[in-house]
Amino acid sequence: MTDALVPRQPDATPAVYDAATLAVLAAMEKAADEHLVRIIPDNTKRGYANDWALWEEFHDWLGERTGHRMPSTAVTKGTLVGFVIWLDTVKVAAPTSIDRRITGVTVTARGLGVEVPKEATVAARKTLKPLKNDEDRIARGRGAAKAATPDQLRQMAAAIPDNLTGIRDRALWLMAFFIAGRSAEVAAIRTDGITLHSEGLKVRVPGVKGKPAREVVVVYDKNPDTCPVRAWLTWKSAAGITTGPAFLPITVHGQLGDRALSPEAVREIIARNAERAGVAVRLTGHSMRAGFITASRRAGKREEKIREQSGHAEGSPVFWRYIREADKWVDAASDGIL
Repeated sequence: MTDALVPRQPDATPAVYDAATLAVLAAMEKAADEHLVRIIPDNTKRGYANDWALWEEFHDWLGERTGHRMPSTAVTKGTLVGFVIWLDTVKVAAPTSIDRRITGVTVTARGLGVEVPKEATVAARKTLKPLKNDEDRIARGRGAAKAATPDQLRQMAAAIPDNLTGIRDRALWLMAFFIAGRSAEVAAIRTDGITLHSEGLKVRVPGVKGKPAREVVVVYDKNPDTCPVRAWLTWKSAAGITTGPAFLPITVHGQLGDRALSPEAVREIIARNAERAGVAVRLTGHSMRAGFITASRRAGKREEKIREQSGHAEGSPVFWRYIREADKWVDAASDGIL
């Protein structure tokens, strides 16, 4: 009865504007977009840039396997779900990190004028939902990196495959350990920045993320399987490199790329090698840096020499945390008191 008293509304028709109005509206749309970009915090912008860099790396990875590299603007249900699975299984990322990556890719794509279907983001988060309930996956985002130990390095060396990838991987994580290198530093090392001397190698570690460059020395190890000098020379010879990036990507067909590995790829290689060897804890890129400092201290090396290798500032709280951890069992207060 009430419905009968309500007059029928006319069908909505789109407004028609003259050319001058359309020009003003277009200008205001552009100004609104520019304003919205300006008010995004700088750290959020950096995060979005990192998300997009990972998205492009995913497309590179996908292209190697399909034989066709799709444009990075191909943001669809299939590619976004594939991205979530890749971050989980290849990058071993925490679910909270994956969630942020989905947002970063979506926002960046839309900023480039790409229409991202709602079904794509819904499907991506539906794929992510069960991962958020997995305790092992949740733990990926917690706590400091486990320091790699000499025993674990020997365990990893014993499990290295006898091919070009194995030769590169061993050289990479041994170099990362013995220069106490950050993943970004290892990725940025140049072949001509590594020189051979009778005692071992001199390595110029490039400055990254505002950190100054440094030159460190890496000596021969008594164990050939974990000797960073022999591992580097073997990789350099096998790859036939004399200039350019020290560590290169290798396709599934054993072909060398010509671009440097990304820091994410360095971390992935270390984690994958540790997992293959059956190392009981998950090692990451930072595990090599922490492991060198801890092992060097336990071997009785002086603090200033360790800092010279790692590039830590004298008052670095992170450095002193590693030192305290290494000293924990040295002259322990509970040792021999009864």
